[in-house]
Amino acid sequence: MVENDRWGMLLAHLVLILGVAVVVFPVYVAIIASTHAPGTFLQGVMPLLPGSHGWENYRTIIFEGRSNAGAPPIGSMLWNSFVMAMMIAVGKIAISLLSAFAIVYFRFPGRIFFFWIIFVTLMLPVEVRIVPTYQVVANLHMLNTYAGLSIPLIASATATFLFRQFFMTVPEEMLEAARVDGAGPWKFFKDILVPLSVTNIAAMFVIMFIYGWNQYLWPLLITTDDSYYTIVMGIQRMVTGADSEPLWHLVMATVVLAALPPILVILFMQRLFVKGLTETEK
Repeated sequence: MVENDRWGMLLAHLVLILGVAVVVFPVYVAIIASTHAPGTFLQGVMPLLPGSHGWENYRTIIFEGRSNAGAPPIGSMLWNSFVMAMMIAVGKIAISLLSAFAIVYFRFPGRIFFFWIIFVTLMLPVEVRIVPTYQVVANLHMLNTYAGLSIPLIASATATFLFRQFFMTVPEEMLEAARVDGAGPWKFFKDILVPLSVTNIAAMFVIMFIYGWNQYLWPLLITTDDSYYTIVMGIQRMVTGADSEPLWHLVMATVVLAALPPILVILFMQRLFVKGLTETEK
């Protein structure tokens, strides 16, 4: 039995190591590729060791942008992606918290019906409603604006459902005690429910920030002004919009820089993120 457990542990560790290698190796290749000269890739060589052009490549992509890589300066694209991701994450959380609060704690006709209408939207991806959404945004003159980039994406059935499930685990005694103390609905929400939901909010923030950061199709549709390009759009333009062969060393440098903000968000909120995903009750 002990021998079988030992082989089972060995197999489990081998599978984990293989999984980590599959995930990490492309990232490693991107980092290494960003330090090489363009001639390396024209020769069809896949470098596995760092090169000597890292500083030059990153300086070029940060300060020169379009003139050398086929895209606007990376600083503006990173800023656009950050603003869009923050607006989407904060907007989704705020709307979902209030929606879940209303569904759980207010009694009104059609309460359950409206919840299921929200829930059904989980089965409708953005692509299904993208044409009418575009028409609405265009009619409201929100093309090439941060509002147009973010507002159509801030509703979240997933977050509403998760916050609703959490609110339903909060003991009724807390609500009764708050009423006895003279607290109204808003004070109960602000002073009791929101503090209890901190870890859930943190987990949803990380997920929604990454969701907003990685958006490509929607920004592609509503932005014609390159001053509103996001970093994902910029990478695509660098690959397909170059006059000749894409400058892969600069593309990889951009990919590395584009990956940093989501990674930093995860690292900064790691503890709360894990607790928010694992804790179901307070």
